[in-house]
Amino acid sequence: MTTVRVLLVEDSASDAELMLRALRGAGLEPVHERVDNPEAMRQALKRQSWDVVLSDYSMPAFDAPAALVLLQQHSEDIPFIVVSGSVGEDTAVAVMKAGAADYVMKDRLTRLAPAVTRAIDGARLRRDRRRLEQQLQEAQKLEAVGKLAGGVAHDFNNVLTAILGSAELLLLDSPPGAPTREELDIIRGAATRAQDLIRQLLAFSARQVLQPVVLDLNHLVKNVGKMLRRLIGEDIKLVSDLAPELAAVRADPGQIEQVLVNLAVNARDAMPDGGRLAIKSFNAEVSEGDVSAPNHVPPGRYAVLEVSDTGSGMSTETQARIFEPFFTTKAQGKGTGLGLATVYGIVRQSDGHISVESAPGAGATFRVYLPRVDEAVTPAATPGTVTAPAVGRETVLLAEDEPLVRLLARRVLEQAGYTVLVAAGGAEALETARRHDGPIHLLLTDVVMPEMSGRDLVRHLLDLRPGVPVLYMTGYSDEAIARHGVLDPGTALIQKPFTPAALARKVREALDARS
Repeated sequence: MTTVRVLLVEDSASDAELMLRALRGAGLEPVHERVDNPEAMRQALKRQSWDVVLSDYSMPAFDAPAALVLLQQHSEDIPFIVVSGSVGEDTAVAVMKAGAADYVMKDRLTRLAPAVTRAIDGARLRRDRRRLEQQLQEAQKLEAVGKLAGGVAHDFNNVLTAILGSAELLLLDSPPGAPTREELDIIRGAATRAQDLIRQLLAFSARQVLQPVVLDLNHLVKNVGKMLRRLIGEDIKLVSDLAPELAAVRADPGQIEQVLVNLAVNARDAMPDGGRLAIKSFNAEVSEGDVSAPNHVPPGRYAVLEVSDTGSGMSTETQARIFEPFFTTKAQGKGTGLGLATVYGIVRQSDGHISVESAPGAGATFRVYLPRVDEAVTPAATPGTVTAPAVGRETVLLAEDEPLVRLLARRVLEQAGYTVLVAAGGAEALETARRHDGPIHLLLTDVVMPEMSGRDLVRHLLDLRPGVPVLYMTGYSDEAIARHGVLDPGTALIQKPFTPAALARKVREALDARS
């Protein structure tokens, strides 16, 4: 028997019993309540949710049109079926146009159960469609904002590269105590702060470079625990409950640490008077139609990180916007609104999913779902050997369309002792390579350039100069280098904005790696 919650708007107890008997005879088990006036119907709608409303058309104190209006004011998509002993065709058409799902004559109650089943299924489909449309609109909105953020970040990184690099070059030329040194330190500090903000925008837009490894999330949580305790303060208790058989995942450990830090900071700010922050890990399998999983998490096998707090909680309206960049409920100057946006971007870029459960005064629980992998955990990296000073005498072909970055890179490399062949784009770089008689030891190229991408330039250059090593520069990770921002093994890349020392070091590493 299939249980059906039925609200009967009917003044005749015997007629109501006949309707219930017709439903039971068709394999439905009605959980029911009978009302016959507006106030009783209002109270019934408030007390619980109903699968269907069956209403007589005419009653001494009520009628079907009024009951339908009352149901529609309740704003739930509950199907409404008129069950009447005397309703004309025009009347039936009118009530259907007003929003009734169907009408059934009382002398033909064999039609009632199929009509109820059909109406309930239709309402369920409409609810599912609205939910999916809402999720699609939310995803499209975040995707559009992400593309905008990524584009702005890419362009701004070119400007920051010039500002930060020029400030550091001037600092190298300014002895301690020089009158201008304090101003240069201010410029450098401001550029560094802007660099951090841009990295957060790139994380949200899923255009940063990730270097994933097979990761033990429990080990990561334990390692970051000391930092979190200092971060949240002594008045917040930090507890963990880590599943001993937690599956491995493939992710960038530094970025997942950033996820935990940002969620912890968010929780701390929601508990100004202290509280409890809990981190839990567990394995989860989401199957098709699993009602216990968040709606947007597709079927699959996941390792889950759960971060919950006992803070102030969030309204439904706030939850709908928390992953938008620059959205914040904090006072002006107290937050950038990028913390949870960064979390969203990192999780999405790691092929994962994030959900939130919260209510005002009831704290918040964030769950990060990362796909499981059946591989051995990647061993921790050991410290590298000390490298030689970042100077050289080789010839570097530089291809960069942004004049400020091109000028800075040329100056840095020439000061480090390199011969630099400069080109403003891919076509010019190829022509320069054709004209140059001597060897070219390294191609230093931007990823995204007009007319010809860095990847296309590399492909054509290797036809002219087989075996030339390549170092890419980028303000974000383009698919020419990395699919969905995940760095391909063996690709040498430096992200903008970079310092002169970092550029010289990367160039030296790229050259030494091929020697």
